[in-house]
Amino acid sequence: MEPVSRRAAMLGAVGVAGAALVGCSAESQAQTQPPATGTPAGTVSATPTATATADATPRWPLTGKILKHEDAAKHIAVAVKVPDNKNEHPQIGLDKADIVYVELDGYPAAVGQSSTRLVPIFHSEFADTVNPVRSIRPVDIPMLSPINAIIGSTGAFPWVLDYAKEFSDYIVSSKQYMTTKGTGAYSILASRVRQWQGNTYYDRAVACHPAVLAKQTKKFADGPKVAYFPWAANDDEVSTEVAGKGASTIVVPWMKGNTYPMTYTWSEKAGRYLRSMPWGKHVMADGVRISTDNVLVIKAKQVFGKVYRSGKVVPNYGGHDEPIHDIINNKGTFYYAHGGKYVTGTWTKGDVNEVFQFTLADGSPLKMAPGKTWVELPNTTSKITIKG
Repeated sequence: MEPVSRRAAMLGAVGVAGAALVGCSAESQAQTQPPATGTPAGTVSATPTATATADATPRWPLTGKILKHEDAAKHIAVAVKVPDNKNEHPQIGLDKADIVYVELDGYPAAVGQSSTRLVPIFHSEFADTVNPVRSIRPVDIPMLSPINAIIGSTGAFPWVLDYAKEFSDYIVSSKQYMTTKGTGAYSILASRVRQWQGNTYYDRAVACHPAVLAKQTKKFADGPKVAYFPWAANDDEVSTEVAGKGASTIVVPWMKGNTYPMTYTWSEKAGRYLRSMPWGKHVMADGVRISTDNVLVIKAKQVFGKVYRSGKVVPNYGGHDEPIHDIINNKGTFYYAHGGKYVTGTWTKGDVNEVFQFTLADGSPLKMAPGKTWVELPNTTSKITIKG
């Protein structure tokens, strides 16, 4: 058994040692009908994307797929924090997510120590079980605020929890493992409880049940209020069909020296991109390989020791340098791939609760194909390799 990192150890009985589940770092599922719970919250001042097509067809806001019954989308979106280190694989439930974000785990990539953490977001369908579950990162707040999601997690460092609480008008971050005991929103998978040097660890064993977690709040019961991405109205409008270049393979490195790559390989047979980790194919516990309709790479500067607070960037006084992906009131380069082709351009994002805007190199707006999307957030220095 490998050693346990200073922040990874969730030692002792989970029901008693709750603090061990707060601020942790990383080192087949039945599908349920998403619930519509509670009463609608007040209108959230999220800015609709300027690049969205003038299409009046009702669509799922996180996939762009046609919505046959509008009431079906009236429930809160659920995001879950999932670790992504090799020793925390295989994972459960990722294939049901509308969007999956890939972000820094918890250490500065500049010194080559950081791997990745995932944020699957469920709305059009819910996985019955998502596992493993770990702690919140600061970038989750601007990523999820436009969606008005509830975040499933095992907690976070105190200053990160305080930071998330500042934006409770946009997200629900307080329904963690230890604060929802007895509700069924989380459970422990006995098969993933581990022993090392005579101690019991639960860092891989915590599971979240999104449909139950959604019932723990009455906020945002109308669901996301804007399209999260600029969806095309039809196949002919998709930017990769209009002006795309070949993209049979996309490589996104995460560590120093452009190492630790995430790879997406176009499969004509599957009609999707197949995902690989640095050590091989990305395969879940039930044997299903991760695949996606869309790959979106958003290059953003990684900042340490600062955090966005009360409308401005200030020093982090929490005593721990959580990585910050600098996406608030900022811009950068993006790559979008679909159907074996890609386009590139500039992304911009305003305040915490505003969606990303995407403009192609020729000045036209990006239009994405409806479907599921994996979003990578590498550093601005990351060398993205795309082969036709």
